[in-house]
Amino acid sequence: MKTILLIEDNENIRENMSEIMELANYKVLTAPDGKQGIELAVTHTPDIIVCDIMMPVLDGYGVIHMLQKNEKTRNIPFIFLTAKAERAEIRKGMELGADDYITKPFNGTELLNAIESRIRKSDILKQDISPDLNGLNQIISSAGGKDLLKELAQDRTLNRFKKKQIIYSEGNHALRLFYIEKGKVKTYKTNDDGKELVVGLFNEGDFFGYLALLEGTSYKETAEAIEEAEIASIPKEEFDQLVNSNRDVMQKFIQLLAKNVTEKERQLLNIAYNSLRKKVADALVALNKKYKGENSNYVIDISRENLATIAGTAKESLIRTLSDFKDEKLIDIKGGDITILNEKKLENMLN
Repeated sequence: MKTILLIEDNENIRENMSEIMELANYKVLTAPDGKQGIELAVTHTPDIIVCDIMMPVLDGYGVIHMLQKNEKTRNIPFIFLTAKAERAEIRKGMELGADDYITKPFNGTELLNAIESRIRKSDILKQDISPDLNGLNQIISSAGGKDLLKELAQDRTLNRFKKKQIIYSEGNHALRLFYIEKGKVKTYKTNDDGKELVVGLFNEGDFFGYLALLEGTSYKETAEAIEEAEIASIPKEEFDQLVNSNRDVMQKFIQLLAKNVTEKERQLLNIAYNSLRKKVADALVALNKKYKGENSNYVIDISRENLATIAGTAKESLIRTLSDFKDEKLIDIKGGDITILNEKKLENMLN
């Protein structure tokens, strides 16, 4: 059962609202002024706070100001109740961190709809978001209850790329977000000696190139089609308009970017310290998990050069290790295609 903290100085309004919320199966805590409201918020950490603006002792603006300073309460969804509907008042509340406004008089349906909407969005944003494009799609979807990014990609002109064709290069200005309608794409960085390190793998239905857009910088890696691909591009302006319109979404993007940094650190540590067998096994498992989906007969048809760069090893060393894995019946190789026979053993291979 979700808990609502209602801060309202008018006793009749407070009792009526509390009854409506309880009938909707919420647990309701009530406070007659801002000071008591803050004490209840810190003690009970409710799922959402509904607060009047004009109150004795401490008004609504003072309440949200104090709650934003507290680590425990700063992310609780906050809805203002007000008899004022002036633009300046609404803007002031939003700048302080309010999520929504309800103008008096209002009916029970309006109140419950606003509460349910904010709680639903808060629950989604509390979920553990994976540091990949699935996580990105989940975040964007939470902003409006639908997959807004995929709507952006609909009805776009598709650009066709041949195998090994460059989509964008490291250092290019980030002007577009890319969506894969068909095919596979890798992103990689190159050192001074021309050696590649694959930093991202993308499949049909994935977006890529978004990190540079969010950072407002140039692309820090090169994107290349692994096979023939059809890719839609979305102008930076449209992407910015979407993600900058929601404060909660941007907060979650910051968490997503932090997870990306952690994942890249883990990848670099694996390449630096893992044994050759462990590197190749991890690369095979990663590819299988990324592209297999519901296809039980999936085979890895990536070139040995690309597989070597993903594993962070030389092509010759990769080929020898694949041959060993085949002899050990961990994989099967036919015509260059690789089928994993024992994914669990590859995943748990000792270093």
